[in-house]
Amino acid sequence: MFKAILIEKQDDAQRVSVQSLEESQLPAGDVTVRVECSTLNYKDALAITGKGPVVRQFPMVPGIDLAGTVEASSSEAFKPGDSVLLNGWGVGEGHWGGLAEKARLKGDWLIPLPAAFTASQAMAIGTAGYTAMLAVMALENSGVLPEHGDVLVTGASGGVGSYSIALLSKLGYRVIAATGRPEEEAYLKGLGADEILDRGELSEPGKPLARERWAGAIDSVGSHTLANVLAGTRYGGCVAACGLAQGMELPATVAPFILRGVTLAGIDSVMRPRADRLEAWRRLGELLEPAQLEAITRTIGLEEAVDTAEELLAGRVRGRVVVSMA
Repeated sequence: MFKAILIEKQDDAQRVSVQSLEESQLPAGDVTVRVECSTLNYKDALAITGKGPVVRQFPMVPGIDLAGTVEASSSEAFKPGDSVLLNGWGVGEGHWGGLAEKARLKGDWLIPLPAAFTASQAMAIGTAGYTAMLAVMALENSGVLPEHGDVLVTGASGGVGSYSIALLSKLGYRVIAATGRPEEEAYLKGLGADEILDRGELSEPGKPLARERWAGAIDSVGSHTLANVLAGTRYGGCVAACGLAQGMELPATVAPFILRGVTLAGIDSVMRPRADRLEAWRRLGELLEPAQLEAITRTIGLEEAVDTAEELLAGRVRGRVVVSMA
């Protein structure tokens, strides 16, 4: 038997609870993992609360991240005792995920736990930090260098935003952090932000082109915010888009693209090829310090995750939430 958060649906009504399940109930897969830690992401919160169409089949165990130890494997890539890590691949949406003490998965979805991190530290980073690293890499690949000017980070006090600030600062960029929570100024500057911008300056309808203010940006908000970020990007700059906290729509014009040569780079972390995942995690191991992980993270138990999901969607959670199975 093992404990898990289970999302069930009957007559269009969703019910979420922590239950004891039998291992025989686990879905198909060639690797069984004893989960040590998972996380609570924005997508997990949408799944748990039912406020977004995340779950594609019921019943479902949510959790798009996990780290743990292989218990059984018929995969050539992993053997019992191996420490492994998973981000994405539709886990927690169409396949039972990491908010449980056990998971059965495809070996192709797993990578070895990086030597630089414990399971808890890897989950402190999770999809949020991994996505932030992919976004930073997209800016680098587009030629946005520290000497080219400021980089804006929206949704700054969230998980992706927090790690984006820490990574960019470590790499020598001057970072502008956009947030609607002015009380978090000390936290954001502690991560490496040089300037705080009120998100209200970006969240309402704006002009097709605005004053050139930043060489690049990492946006986890979408909607009018992303449109205004693009409008304020300098000639030849790049914006890495990886979220939709404000909305999925993009009420923008082509002006930033055809008049300033701005690049909009989409960041997908769910289906990212293995080579990109390994490179992102390698660089995370080089750039992040344990003290930064502690500053960004708080740890809860499995039973607390359901209530914390509501807090996360309400914007009352900063940084990252690790869910420990201990």
